[in-house]
Amino acid sequence: MKILLYISLALSLFFTSLLSAQDFKGIATYKSQRKMDIQMDSTQMNDEMHQQMMAMLKKQFEKEYTLDFNKNESLYKEAENLAAPTGNTSGMQIVIAGSGEGDILYKNLTENRYATQSDVFGKIFLINDTLEQPEWKLEKETKNIGEYTCFKATFKRKVMMSSSMTMSVNSKEEPKEPEQKEVEQTVTAWYTLQIPVKHGPGNYSGLPGLILEVSDGSETILCSRIIINPKGGVSIEEPKKGKKVNQKEFETILEKKMKEMDEQFNSGRRDDGHSIEIRIGG
Repeated sequence: MKILLYISLALSLFFTSLLSAQDFKGIATYKSQRKMDIQMDSTQMNDEMHQQMMAMLKKQFEKEYTLDFNKNESLYKEAENLAAPTGNTSGMQIVIAGSGEGDILYKNLTENRYATQSDVFGKIFLINDTLEQPEWKLEKETKNIGEYTCFKATFKRKVMMSSSMTMSVNSKEEPKEPEQKEVEQTVTAWYTLQIPVKHGPGNYSGLPGLILEVSDGSETILCSRIIINPKGGVSIEEPKKGKKVNQKEFETILEKKMKEMDEQFNSGRRDDGHSIEIRIGG
């Protein structure tokens, strides 16, 4: 059985090398889901408020993205939709920090670089930096995603994580900062050799085929639709707008902005409303 698997993989890699010479283009649609670990005080929130809050959070964390790609470049951004405006519900307001909504991510595999256009509280930044090169481990497992046969790959990384999402509901107490600790995180991806490009959703790339599913344990991104060589072509235009910074500089700016938002939020809370603040660990 193992011999047949190795032969199948070898043949797939051979045909992939032949196909990679072609001008491969496509559009992939992905949907993301995030696990939520929320600590609540039942004395401050009844069942109805809890259900409303969970519904609002689910909508916030279930996003749809498109990945336009050719052999060497890709453009990843949130899909446009006509969703209803997110107003207050029964006086409840949710403020989410670090959602990355509206970001446009351009990757150039030939030049080993990326450019991200990001709107941080009304100010646009353009982050230019080098692509990370994770040490993917190609595993033996396979599975089907739609009509595509996918192979498993993993890599490990060190990340700073919060113990959980923290929430304050109409509380007069000073909110506690979530406890941060360094943990080893395993990223699992499923890629298909039937689409011989090294792209994937978000910052993920570098495998022998298109990544159709990836999970880091807290967030899962799954491909729901693929159009290969669409009649109208694909649109890949590198973003140019925004203040130019590298990734480290941007993270420092973002941390400062988060602290400023925390101070404004805490000083502006009203005792007669229900304000909820969610911080995402990582």
